[in-house]
Amino acid sequence: MTTKRGNAVPPLDEFGRIRAWTEGRQSQEFFDRAGVTLGIGDDAAVVTDSPGQEWLLAMDTMVEEVHFRNETMGAEDIGYKALAANVSDIAAMGGFPKFALVSVCVPPSWDAARMKRLYDGIYACAERYGVAVIGGDTTSAPTHLVVAVTLIGTVEAGRAIRRDGAKAGQFVFLTGPTGLSAGGLHGMLRNGHSEKSSLPTPSRLIQAHQRPIPSVKAGRLLLEQGWGASLNDVSDGVASEAWEIAEASGVRLRLKETQLPLSGELAAYSRDNGLDPLDFVLYGGEDYVLLGTADREYEQAMKERFRSEGIPLFIIGEVEEGLPGVFAETAAGATKPVSKRGYNHFPKG
Repeated sequence: MTTKRGNAVPPLDEFGRIRAWTEGRQSQEFFDRAGVTLGIGDDAAVVTDSPGQEWLLAMDTMVEEVHFRNETMGAEDIGYKALAANVSDIAAMGGFPKFALVSVCVPPSWDAARMKRLYDGIYACAERYGVAVIGGDTTSAPTHLVVAVTLIGTVEAGRAIRRDGAKAGQFVFLTGPTGLSAGGLHGMLRNGHSEKSSLPTPSRLIQAHQRPIPSVKAGRLLLEQGWGASLNDVSDGVASEAWEIAEASGVRLRLKETQLPLSGELAAYSRDNGLDPLDFVLYGGEDYVLLGTADREYEQAMKERFRSEGIPLFIIGEVEEGLPGVFAETAAGATKPVSKRGYNHFPKG
């Protein structure tokens, strides 16, 4: 790296790099409003919060060549998504995201300038959702980049929306279409090979994969109005998240294929490439919309309020008594089991 005059810049040590990536990113006034007493620079951060609140803690790790590839994600996108995945976990509990700890293991292929772009993405997401980045850790890595984010959020005491609240007679809902992120990834990988499609991948699908939008507003609305009986964020796919709710609650979920939301872009992409869009919708991940259940008495009020807030809401099924499981009702009225699959780092076999 050189200056504009061509003079070499001395290499930075660990602490110099941390300062270069984080210093001046967030103002002291913001830290004061967020309740940060002491942020980056000591052995631990110090934060305060008001009475009547509970802490929510989430952590996600992204590994190069496992969660992202250079041909599908820019450095800024990787940073943004690393934090967004955690924001989505807090949203799924109905909480507010507040404080983040960011740890990076940096290989030689990621120089200081490239890492700065990654932090640009982290701070762009932090600014969007009001998250204070207050610390972390930095180490070297031999080959691949690793980004691990711990996110701390708050929720009103005793009110966090959990997976185990689904009951027979409730309806199942989604707060947005699914499958877009998986479709975008499929298109980018396909177009990176010699057998690529002659048609471009819709930009909405690529955007959904690179810059997913966590559903914080929807989660808060469900908590504040007391509508959310159970809730999960769609990180590993609708099928996987539905199974988690079914098993945690001891119920059976019946999804109706004709009511699953399908975006026009995903439908067109699937048709043009001879693919079944339902595979993306049910088994694709990283859409970060919310899947949940609610009592029937709230259905109309939810529809009206979500519409007024500009938040999508799709009623996609119902909760039934029975052994835990997930089933799909086809357009012809037949019932078939939905396999318990989605993204899994350690699949059986």
